[in-house]
Amino acid sequence: MGDMGLVVVGAGGRMGQTLIRAVHTMEGARLVGAVERPGSPHLGKDAGELAGIGIVNVEIGDDPLAAFAKADGVLDFTTPRATVEFAGYAAQARIVHVVGTTGLSDEDEAAVAAAARHATIVKSGNMSLGVNLLSVLVRQAAKALDAADFDIEILEMHHRHKVDAPSGTALLLGAAAAEGRDENLAEKSIRVRDGHTGAREAGTIGFATLRGGSVVGEHSVILAGTGERIVLSHHAEDRTIFARGAVKAALWAREKKPGLYSMLDVLGLA
Repeated sequence: MGDMGLVVVGAGGRMGQTLIRAVHTMEGARLVGAVERPGSPHLGKDAGELAGIGIVNVEIGDDPLAAFAKADGVLDFTTPRATVEFAGYAAQARIVHVVGTTGLSDEDEAAVAAAARHATIVKSGNMSLGVNLLSVLVRQAAKALDAADFDIEILEMHHRHKVDAPSGTALLLGAAAAEGRDENLAEKSIRVRDGHTGAREAGTIGFATLRGGSVVGEHSVILAGTGERIVLSHHAEDRTIFARGAVKAALWAREKKPGLYSMLDVLGLA
């Protein structure tokens, strides 16, 4: 079997360019397509040249269907609306769809899950090894520590341009904590505190969001008990970790049956 042909959507953005560089450097993968929105100033440019790796003879276009038709998989860190559209196209083409997009609504999630009946989809709020290992540790810690004795708070910080909050990674970690306690995150999460809120309700999982500067991503899960605190943290210093994880996910998914998978499946941590 030859190298896996991959398409990068959102190719002109910071993450898109990082994905192009990752595909170029990782064994077993090659770039066969690059897609941008209609009207993008990057249309017609060579994807490799834009990403700083030299000419790779892949022109950035605005037709995802044409790009997907000649590919084995697509790497997608775009927007919820675009991701739902790409999931449908990936299902039509019967190719792998790796989704790193965050901020999807329940309706969006349902659409992606429906597409996974025909496409092999790997979806995660974070593609890095470190964060997914952290989620396993968070689940174990939440399971081991009684909710009546230990409160859980999740603190995250990202760059000023991030548009969704809490981050997909923070929600991934919150879901791991809730799973550890056999709870539903939607029923236990506290997203906002303002004014006279009263005492903290036992068993809830709090989220705090910070935005500023050029921070790639910082997450801490605090398990606070009486007289002691346990802090589990991950600091992302380079977007390359997410891009390399996405390519690894695509290579892993190539021989898998259609379905919805996570990075825990890819890393053998499920």
